[in-house]
Amino acid sequence: MGERWCAAVLRVLVLQAAWALAGGQVRYSVAEEAKAGTVVGRLAQDLGLEAGEAEARRLRLVAQGRRASVEVSGASGALLVSSRLDREELCGKSAPCALRLEVLLERPLRVFHVELEVTDINDNAPIFPAARKNLSLSENSPPGFRFPLEGASDADIGANAQLSYSLSPSEYFSLDLQKSNERNIEPELVLTKPLDRETIPVHRLVLTASDGGRPSLSGTMELVISVLDTNDNAPQFNQSVYKVQMPESAAVGTLVTRVNATDADEGINSEVTFTVTNLIPPSGKDVISINPNTGEIHLTGSLDFEEVSIYDFRIEAKDKGTPPLSGHCKVVLEVLDVNDNAPEVRVTSLSVPVAEDASVGTVVALLSVSDRDSGENGRVRCWVWPASPFGLEATFAGSYSLVLREALDRERVSEYEVEVRAEDGGAPALRASRGLRVPVSDVNDNAPAFAQAVYTVLARENNAAGAELARLWARDPDEAGNGRVSYSVWEGGAGGGGWRAASSYVSVDAESGRLWALRPLDYEELQVLQFEVRAVDAGEPPLCGNATVQLFVLDENDNAPALLPPAGSSGTLWAWAAWGAPAGQVVAKIRAVDADSGYNAWLRYELWEPRGKGPFRVGLYSGEVSTARALDEADGPRQRLLIVVRDHGEPARSATATLSVSLVEAAEAAAAAAAGSSSSSSSSVSRSALGVELGPGAASAATNVWLVVAICAVSSLFLLAVVLYGASRWAPRAAVLSGPGPTTLVCASEVGSWSYSQRHSRSLCVADGAAKSDLMVFSPNFPPPPPGPTPKDTQPEPSALLDTVSGNTLLVSHP
Repeated sequence: MGERWCAAVLRVLVLQAAWALAGGQVRYSVAEEAKAGTVVGRLAQDLGLEAGEAEARRLRLVAQGRRASVEVSGASGALLVSSRLDREELCGKSAPCALRLEVLLERPLRVFHVELEVTDINDNAPIFPAARKNLSLSENSPPGFRFPLEGASDADIGANAQLSYSLSPSEYFSLDLQKSNERNIEPELVLTKPLDRETIPVHRLVLTASDGGRPSLSGTMELVISVLDTNDNAPQFNQSVYKVQMPESAAVGTLVTRVNATDADEGINSEVTFTVTNLIPPSGKDVISINPNTGEIHLTGSLDFEEVSIYDFRIEAKDKGTPPLSGHCKVVLEVLDVNDNAPEVRVTSLSVPVAEDASVGTVVALLSVSDRDSGENGRVRCWVWPASPFGLEATFAGSYSLVLREALDRERVSEYEVEVRAEDGGAPALRASRGLRVPVSDVNDNAPAFAQAVYTVLARENNAAGAELARLWARDPDEAGNGRVSYSVWEGGAGGGGWRAASSYVSVDAESGRLWALRPLDYEELQVLQFEVRAVDAGEPPLCGNATVQLFVLDENDNAPALLPPAGSSGTLWAWAAWGAPAGQVVAKIRAVDADSGYNAWLRYELWEPRGKGPFRVGLYSGEVSTARALDEADGPRQRLLIVVRDHGEPARSATATLSVSLVEAAEAAAAAAAGSSSSSSSSVSRSALGVELGPGAASAATNVWLVVAICAVSSLFLLAVVLYGASRWAPRAAVLSGPGPTTLVCASEVGSWSYSQRHSRSLCVADGAAKSDLMVFSPNFPPPPPGPTPKDTQPEPSALLDTVSGNTLLVSHP
């Protein structure tokens, strides 16, 4: 291929040389870029020089201003390419490109002009002014918009410089070629489709310029088309709805969330600011705030689930374009409940006081229990403390009834302090309580009760009318009218001469229970009075209680011994004694009685006159007058004896009797005795009337035996009375004189002398069972009461022992 090309070039050169010789000028043609040593033409031969003549005559090129790219071979005289020939360098765009050479030949000197035409080859590709062209187009440029481009240049000429343009494929752009003249073509970039910077911010195209050479060469230029932004995109949030949950205990300043909005635009068109709009409820403006630049939402106030459980608001993101565009999103802040509210216990209805006879199940109060929290935090458990006698019953959600679970007794508990406690199900659990005061109203369900069933009252006779005998007290644990007790005397039996109304002797104060005597008591008239005292309350219906009072009248020595009638204290008694009667013979017996009893009726006889060694003596307690020695005539015919009869009372009372004893012969004494036996009934009456009893020795002995027995009995009873009195005086108030057991059987009998008249001997038994008429009780001698005022208004304890009242009465308690 190369050899053919060279042969063609030589033929052209030969033809040109021939043409030059014919015109007087040598012309050659050589293609640019020919290799060094390429023969351009046979210059010596073409100049008509013989072989070897060119060397001899020194054929050479005349030096020119710039280095020639050809030279003449000295040996052959041929014109050779000595260095690279670049037509574009030598001639630029001129056509044709001819180099004028001067050839000098010496001996003789001749100058030849040689024209060397450098022909163009397509050795230069089209070149654009820059490898990259940056263009800017607004994204709102309409389709059909044209943008002129700078074309490429080609250093070659002719067809090798004939350029054509092409554009890389693009759906947005096309190339339009406009001819500015016959030779130049100006390319234009045409917009075929609307641009979207947010879709393709930069378009990169390649503009190719191709020349007409063979082979064709081309050059490219990169077109970088930047789409200029317009504010055609609103800010867009990455979420349309933001859902956030926060506990209500979150501290102020806590980050709630951060919203993020982007704007597909750029620059100022993409700068976004955030604001809160449409806040529901409006109070949320005090709770949250948003940073306008970062979109961070923080708490500016405290959350309260019980007030607002959900905050619903919108966030607006607005860019800074002209006009500004905005986008919106929704934020839902759900407040989570925290157990920060204790239960609340409210009393909606309270029905007090509660009657103590209220039935089980009675509703006392209605309660409402609530907790502002929700879920487990708001689930409340309730109970009552203490558990009895009340309980809770749930009626419906959050409502309870406080009901009576047990029977009430106001006398045991008059008022209850009830606490209703509530506890929620939170962790930790919160508690609350509500105290209720439930008073119990009284019902008359208790009868008055005396401290003891039987009261024994000892009262001395001859007491003053109105003297306080005792104080009775009945306890009624009810209150007000139900516990207000009034006392009254129930008629009972009176010992002595038949039944007598107790109200004629004693009375009881209706309010204080003070028992007093209506008149002076006389032991000789009344020894014991038994009656009942009734205590009645003022309730409806009224209830009552009874107590038995045994009033024992204590004897005082207010009666002097009295000789049996008809003899008096100044009368004279008659008796006979025989001369020579031995010592110890009873000649008479003085009989006297004392209306008192016990020691006050225990009589003793004393021979007052004659004193000294008289012939007679008197038995101390028998009253028998007997001979002290054998009687003789020296004693005289008659003895006058003054006998004093004394009792054992304090002070002692006495009576005197004068006994005249006639001393007679034994026969006269026997006659007197026979006369007495013949008229026994009349003599008996006579002796009784005289107050003298003449009896045999056997009668005297029997009397002495009974006297000893009576003395022992009286002494025992006296000691027993003293012990009882001492115990009642000095024992504690709560003590009881006798232990548990049946009511003590007490019998009393008036005792005069030991030959007491059966007419005055009587007994009274205060208890169940038959009376013992052969038991005689002697009233003890009590010491006077201690000085000091007697309490009148003090109510004794139920078990207390009533003490001596008014100085002459002793109350002995019987269990």
